[in-house]
Amino acid sequence: MIRRIATAVFFVVVMLGGLYGGRYSFVLLFALITALCLWEFYTLALTRNNRRDLIRVFLGLMLGLMPFILSSIIQLDLAINRSDFVAVSSILIFPLIFLAFIYELYMDSARPFENVAYLLLGMIYIGVPFALLDFIAFDGNYFHADTVFGLLLMTWANDTGAYVIGSRLGRHKLFPRISPKKTWEGSFGGLAVTLLIAVVLGFFFHELTWANWLILGLIVVVFGSFGDLVESMLKRSFEVKDSGHILPGHGGLLDRFDGFIFLLPYASAYILFIR
Repeated sequence: MIRRIATAVFFVVVMLGGLYGGRYSFVLLFALITALCLWEFYTLALTRNNRRDLIRVFLGLMLGLMPFILSSIIQLDLAINRSDFVAVSSILIFPLIFLAFIYELYMDSARPFENVAYLLLGMIYIGVPFALLDFIAFDGNYFHADTVFGLLLMTWANDTGAYVIGSRLGRHKLFPRISPKKTWEGSFGGLAVTLLIAVVLGFFFHELTWANWLILGLIVVVFGSFGDLVESMLKRSFEVKDSGHILPGHGGLLDRFDGFIFLLPYASAYILFIR
């Protein structure tokens, strides 16, 4: 228990420091988080006790990080226009994708196209959502650290509320085939806690109105919960309990950010719409 608490405190301090340390510390923090989540995913999907698999993992890391790196370059250097972004993306991303095909051609793998598919899936499932986070955080010269913090806080509130209420009052299974411990009671508990946090955020953070915070809270509950279930489905597919062991007592980073990753496309679409 002490190790679990110490890990949680360290994790929160690092997150707050990176988030509120400025634009560059934000980018460095989430580049690291993206890389570690990709590492956990590719380690599960591509390593089969073969040294050659590590090359696939590193190729996946380069490919998966590219969307975040490119979006960060655009947001931090406003002199780069959209046409430059498309050109740079095409120049850097597609050679990496086709390099994966060339690598499989020489490795004599039993499942070459499955390996390439996992490389692309990591980029879509993890790399692209974190790239969209840049568009939430940055708006011209303005850095919306409070908006990102609010989304993170509501995500953790949803998880915590669902766990506490579900463990005490849960009777009706939500999705027993994928996650036997999750219940409808827990989901409604997560909803109540998240919406309460959304109201509190409306008092303190005026980047968004109360109505917008509440709508984002609903997005967090719905799609964050789906993200949790999707990652549970991923772990069941590979027959593992946790995505990794980087956080003692808490599992892997992908376990902590599964819901946040999944809600980012929907939250970013809504935030960009209201802006």
